[in-house]
Amino acid sequence: MIGAAAGLTSQSQAMAQPVYPDPDPDPFFATPAGIADAAPGDVIDTRSEPPLPYFPTATVTLIKFRSTNSQGRPIAATTTVLTPADHRPGAPLLSYQHIINGLGTRCSVYHGLYDYDPNLLYRAVPLLNTMLLRGWSIALPDHLGPTAAYGAARLGGQITLDGIRAAQRVPRLDLAESPAAMLGYSGGGMATAWAAALAPRYAPELRLVGAAAGGVPMNINLMARGLGLAPHPMFGLAMGAALGLEREYPDRLPISDQLNEQGKQIRASMANACTYELIALGAMQSAGALAATTSLIDDERVWQVSGENSLELFDGTPTVPVFEWHTPTDPLIPVESVDRTNRRYCQAGVRLWSELYPSPDHLATAVLGFPSAVSWLDARFRGESAPSNC
Repeated sequence: MIGAAAGLTSQSQAMAQPVYPDPDPDPFFATPAGIADAAPGDVIDTRSEPPLPYFPTATVTLIKFRSTNSQGRPIAATTTVLTPADHRPGAPLLSYQHIINGLGTRCSVYHGLYDYDPNLLYRAVPLLNTMLLRGWSIALPDHLGPTAAYGAARLGGQITLDGIRAAQRVPRLDLAESPAAMLGYSGGGMATAWAAALAPRYAPELRLVGAAAGGVPMNINLMARGLGLAPHPMFGLAMGAALGLEREYPDRLPISDQLNEQGKQIRASMANACTYELIALGAMQSAGALAATTSLIDDERVWQVSGENSLELFDGTPTVPVFEWHTPTDPLIPVESVDRTNRRYCQAGVRLWSELYPSPDHLATAVLGFPSAVSWLDARFRGESAPSNC
């Protein structure tokens, strides 16, 4: 993770400018005046969307709602709700947090569905169709928020919870009495796991029955040190997360003013980049190679911000049952932080079920664990007591 240099002068702090994405050209996504007067989860606007050929039985509704950023300020966020053809009032609502590794507004789930490289979403299509066939409505939140603050995991949890609130407040969706659950893997699992941990404080009124999260980066500090301090093929994701966090914490994380010329060029190229572009732009780079000074890496303020977005270091715990899965040989995330978080949850009395899969690949583990995760969620929706293997 690239950080702010220790001992920055006030002049250099004033010069630091985050790189923000191009505004979404669709006016639906604009932040309205008076948003501060709305409560978290309040619906700002809705729009019926065209049918999607890969979800042939579902109708599609886009919802804009009020959420909260990491500074406690109001923001406008969106979620896309798929409603099954045989929907009945009060049937289950699942919020599925898709992986969003990107810094551009075009990287959102909504744009992935309609107009930007839908192949990135096809891996999830069979899974989501099985849920629609069960009669579940599915919410797909754009959990990076309006500035695509990749890496801001706590923000993702808040947007996820407010997206559920909003979906349940749209009368024509008939979800007001629905039990709700959450599912996600990797970056989507991070938003899911944060939502589960934040819910008792941030959205205690929600009727949540469970959260299933796999491959979760539980400690961004450890992950950043692993990906950022030496040349790494996936360094682009670490730099993307650093730039995304700078967008969310511009006063505390003035990264942009502390890059060398090569770093600034890569930063500019990443401003609207999505997954594969981030990886390609940062392949085999490192924080030391792109920083103007080595003190960037050692600034404690950097690690404080990433620590605030590391679930292992958060003092809250879920009150809903949790299903967790990962591979013990994951090359991308620090597995020891997952194990420590699981132990802490067990000690706090969380009904936790954890499964390990013998896969050498981070993304392949998602596919291996999804069937068990969906079966576990189905049992929660049916009201069965949650098992635990603590």
